[in-house]
Amino acid sequence: MDALHARDVAVELGRDYPELRDAVSRVCERYPGEYWRGLDAKLDYPSAFVKELTQGGFLSALIPEQYGGTGLPLRAAAVILEEINASGCTASPAHAQMYIMGTLLRHGSEQQKQRYLPQIASGELRLQAFGVTEPATGSDTTKLKTRAERRGDIYLVTGQKVWTSRALHSDLMLLLARTTPADQVQKKTDGLSVFLVDLRNSRGLDIRPIKAMINHHATEIFMDGLEVPAENLIGQEGKGFRYILDGMNAERILVASECVGDGRWLLKKSVNYANERRVFDRPIGQNQGVQFPLARAYAELEAADMMCRRAAALFSAGQDCGADANIAKLLASEATWKAAEAAIQTHGGFGFASEYDIERKWRESRLYQVAPISTNLILAYIAQHVLGMPRSY
Repeated sequence: MDALHARDVAVELGRDYPELRDAVSRVCERYPGEYWRGLDAKLDYPSAFVKELTQGGFLSALIPEQYGGTGLPLRAAAVILEEINASGCTASPAHAQMYIMGTLLRHGSEQQKQRYLPQIASGELRLQAFGVTEPATGSDTTKLKTRAERRGDIYLVTGQKVWTSRALHSDLMLLLARTTPADQVQKKTDGLSVFLVDLRNSRGLDIRPIKAMINHHATEIFMDGLEVPAENLIGQEGKGFRYILDGMNAERILVASECVGDGRWLLKKSVNYANERRVFDRPIGQNQGVQFPLARAYAELEAADMMCRRAAALFSAGQDCGADANIAKLLASEATWKAAEAAIQTHGGFGFASEYDIERKWRESRLYQVAPISTNLILAYIAQHVLGMPRSY
């Protein structure tokens, strides 16, 4: 077997879940670039697209079969999101349903799981909102100000959340709030609790959209005496910070896989354009100044993909995957941004024309270095928890 043939076999073997990828691609074919450009123009939500993904069982991939899902591993969910973005669509309006429900699945009571998970799997209930970040505390989650006070069989919640995506398009929200004041706990991670909030029938709740560079359906949420039934507390009161950590690792792995998908779409579009576009009587792809940024982006995306796979394998095996999930997110976000920059440069002026969809993906790709966790925080995590250096913050 010659080297070239051996490489072809390796690539073929590396395309895992091929039937799942093909099924996702077929759905995405019905939602071309003009669909997404139309949504951007109206700041609208892709309801039809999300509905079709839900009906196809893609968004319930991680929900066990006993609760109406398909019970697939995290890697399969990552493949779904990667393929959505690699097809030119956008997974972020729906991706939260993948990882938010993990907190309910792993730490909720059997009664809660029986009540909510089948309806989430079927699409009767949409769980897309995750209320954690606050205006004054940002990534310093243990300092959040939102309070939940027990009053008999309810909790009264007062506080504010920001950058809570999709709250206006979700029936339920997973909310992190402080149930014990910070000055009354031994560890700063104690005293935080997780609640499942019904956004449909909640008085004392005000949700306002935030206009941003990309159509990410971000909102700020104001809670003033919001009543949450005590039965909607997930797990034990005061242990919520630990409960959301697993969800954060899953989130980072899934978002990293989305990045890889975006990068592959950008590269494919750029290579095709570079080979077809002729200037000075030859294709611009013949120029090393065009080739090298694309080649480097490809190499870095392949490395990021391998890190995504390793992190997902560790997660599914129940092993510590914090470092791997963070590194996957770091590498994928940076590789995708380089692919986006190379795509803009390759297309020249046409890269800024909406009809090519390059500028849309360029804007979306920039977000990944800031959210769901910033690059600098990942570097600080690696320095402290992997390299054993002093805590920097």
